[in-house]
Formats: sequence, structure tokens, C-alpha cells
Amino acid sequence: MQLAEFKNEPLSDFKNNPEQFKQMKQAVEEVAKELGQEYDLVIGGQRVKTQEKFSSYNPSYKDQVVGVFSKGNAELADRAIRAADEAFKTWSHTPAEARAELLLATGKILRGRKYYYAAWMVFEVGKSWAEADADVAESIDFCEFYSREALRLSGPQPLSRVAGEKNYLRYVPLGVGAVIPPWNFPMAIMSGMTLASIAAGNTVVVKPSSDSPTIAYKFLEALEQAGMPPGVVNFLPGPGGSVGNALVAHPRTRYVAFTGSKEVGLGINEMAAKPAPGQIWIKRVIAEMGGKDSIVVDSDSDLDWAVEGVAVAAFGFQGQKCSACSRAIVVESAYDAFLEKLKRRVEQITVGPTVEPANYMGPVINAAAKKSISEYIAIGKKEGRLLTGGGEAPGAGYFLQPTVIADVPPKARIAQEEIFGPVLAVIKAKDFDDALEIANNTEFGLTGAAYTRSRAKLEKAAEYFHVGNLYLNRKCTGALVGGHPFGGFNMSGTDSKSGGHDYLLLFTQGKVVTEKVPTP
Repeated sequence: MQLAEFKNEPLSDFKNNPEQFKQMKQAVEEVAKELGQEYDLVIGGQRVKTQEKFSSYNPSYKDQVVGVFSKGNAELADRAIRAADEAFKTWSHTPAEARAELLLATGKILRGRKYYYAAWMVFEVGKSWAEADADVAESIDFCEFYSREALRLSGPQPLSRVAGEKNYLRYVPLGVGAVIPPWNFPMAIMSGMTLASIAAGNTVVVKPSSDSPTIAYKFLEALEQAGMPPGVVNFLPGPGGSVGNALVAHPRTRYVAFTGSKEVGLGINEMAAKPAPGQIWIKRVIAEMGGKDSIVVDSDSDLDWAVEGVAVAAFGFQGQKCSACSRAIVVESAYDAFLEKLKRRVEQITVGPTVEPANYMGPVINAAAKKSISEYIAIGKKEGRLLTGGGEAPGAGYFLQPTVIADVPPKARIAQEEIFGPVLAVIKAKDFDDALEIANNTEFGLTGAAYTRSRAKLEKAAEYFHVGNLYLNRKCTGALVGGHPFGGFNMSGTDSKSGGHDYLLLFTQGKVVTEKVPTP
């Protein structure tokens, strides 16, 4: 099976392409008519209803129901794991070409209705049109990239020659995986972990976030339409404390792919490390967790360029990205000029429901998030100087103003703790070396960026800025599959490098077969 070289799915340009704008507007109108429908669990290819239900809501209009879901529990988690375990017996021996064809067919379906899937994210998690479009494009990229990776890993692997022997190395699938994705990239991260799993020959149970189950269900439908056999991917929404824990602790769970908070990730890692009765393997945990990401701005940088990068990275999707810029560390000789330009730029940001394409920032995800972020803003006002924002924005949803707090000490709480919202701390540094030292002073190490015209300083940042994804003279968000394998250091996770050539190895294990060649 020969495939053309991988290329990223092009992003839409709703500002300058009237046809794309029209198609997205029509998709938003189409999805608006589908809100409030009821969705079942999917176990072994069968739809399963439960008496207990829960709903997902539109954070722009907090009382608007997006979807109503049957709620999973520990007993159903056991059933789903067993269904996946049964499907693994055949799927694990399905040729890589057939698995790749499933991914490619799924990607074709997503590409054909990309604005439909993007529109669901506008409603369910409050993504802007551009952010939602990029989320779908990344999912399509994962379909294309991981299909090629499955083929690459299924071929002959290089080994040293040994006289008198015939040797080969195969990468074989692990088993049943528990896929536990977040709400903030509800299609891209969810689909990425799922597609990597099944491309490698595993079967999975997906437990989506309770804030974004509809999008996960729509993706499952695309897999089914593409020809996925029953039980390869099972859909089990429900509470993390019951469903999530049951999936992680189950003796037939072979690995857990998780993206979310540091606290939950550490809890999963701890739980997975304890063998359950009947368990015969050490469970593997592939975890992407938090970030406290910094952009360093040197005195010789193009300040307009740096301000734009900081603003977009800090306030795109309301700062609800593990890669978002939450700290701007600015060399003191450029500090005042940077703040002046940053204030003007941030005050141009429009906030409101994301069904309206003119709104750059939408709502934060739910009431708990709004409360937590507001509490951090109150702390920040005491730890630093409020430059702009600092309060609620009008509307029927969970809207907050883009907030910038200047003069923040490097060890202040808002400079150290993940806020996951539209709050930027600005820290003054003596010089570039001091800025790098501050950038490395958190427990996280996910993304970072540095703006400077100095080649020597860029090289110093590349060597000493300790993050998994470092960007030079550009924003610290927007990793592309294939070009920017994504994953962080320290408490940011296991540096899994999703969208890279190493990623599928995490979902496989190496098996070496040696055959003694008879002497003639």
C-alpha cells in the first residue's frame, strides 16, 4: 500500500474566503437544529440506554442543552472493557493495510463534513469558528499521519546481522486501552489518542469529558461509517470518579491514554501502578497534563510581533489550552513599551457567543471554571497590577474579560499555578539570561517561546529553555501534526510527542523473532 507524502489539512480562512464563511454559517444553522438529542452508550457495537442521564450544555448560553446522554457506571465499564478485549482477538491480527484504510476512510468523512464537526464545537465548548476549524483539521491530520505510521511500523525494522540466524523485529499491539480525553480539544485530542490506538492494533473504551460528549459520539459515528468493526472503539461517558477509575483499575486494561489536569493525571498514574487481581502486565500510562507556559521577550525583539504572538497565545480559546501563554517574561528595557502595546492589543479583543464569527473570545467552559478563574484574578490583583480586564463580560454564558496583570513576582501564585483561562501574568526580567531562568522556575515544561533578533540568544534558548515544545519568534500555541510533535517535560506529562514518528511506539511493544539457519 503506497501513500503520498503526508501533508497537513489546510485551515479555512473565514475572513477572506466568502465560500468557506457561507459553508460554516450553514453548518452552524444545521447543528443548531440538532441540539438536545439523546445519545446512547456504545458497547461492542450495540447501543445501550441507561435510566440515569446527564446533559452537556452550551457555555455561551448556559441553559441550552447540546446533548442528553446515558450515563455509564462501573458495571458498564467492565462490560465495555470485556467487549474491547473480545474485539482485540481479531483486530490485533488485522493487517496494517486494513487498519490504515479505516483511518483514511474516516479522514475522508471528516474532511467532507469538516464544518459540521466544527459547528458542534462552537456550541458544545464555545470555540470560535477558526479554533473549531483547526480542531477538525488536526483530527484529519491524525487520520492521515497515523495511517502512514501504522504502515511504516508494520514493515521490516533495521537490525544488526547475526551470522547463522534470521532475525526480525515486529511491533505488536498492547491490548485494551482506556482513552480519557479533555474537553478543550474535544475532537483533536480525543481522536488522536483513539486513532493512534486502533492504528497500532489495539481496541479502546473512550470516556469523553462530560463537557464534550456529543463531539466524541459524532466521531464514533464517522468511524462506524468508515467500516470499523464492532467493539474496536466503545463509547462510555460518565463521571471520572466511577467510570474513569473503573477503566483505569480494570485488570484487562493494558494502557491508559489521558490528557487533562496534573492532579488527575498523577492520580491515574498512581492507580495504574497498582496491579489488580488477575492482571499480568505493568499498565502503561501515556499522559499529557498541565502547563504554565512562558513567552520571553528580549529588548531587541520586534515588539509588535511579540505582542501579537503573546495576545493570540494567551487569549485564543479563552486561554483554555495547556499550551497557552500564561506568562510573558519581558526584559526590563522593553517592559514599559511592551505593556503599552499589549494593553491596546488586548482591549481590541471581542468577547461573546461564538456562533457570532465576530467574537474572538467565547465563554469559559462551565460555572466551576469561571469561579476558579475569577478567584485567580482576585489573587492576581493583590500580587500584581491590573493592566486591563479583570471582570466578567456581558452575556448569558460564562464570559470573562481578557485579563492582563503586570508587575507579577516570578514566584507569585498566578505565575506558578495553572489557571486555564484568559489571564496573563507579565513578569519583568533584568536581562535575557534572567528571563530564561524565570521561564524555567515552574514545575511544568510544556511549551514556551522566545522573541529576539539575536542568533546567539535564540541558540541559548534552544539549549536552556526546558520545555517539550519551544518556539522561536512565534507564538507558543498551534502545534501541527508531523511538523511539531507535541508533549512536555516534568509535571506536564510523559513527553508523548503526539503527531510525531515516536508516538505509535507508545501503543505497541517490540517482539523479536530469531530463527537459527541450518548449516548446509
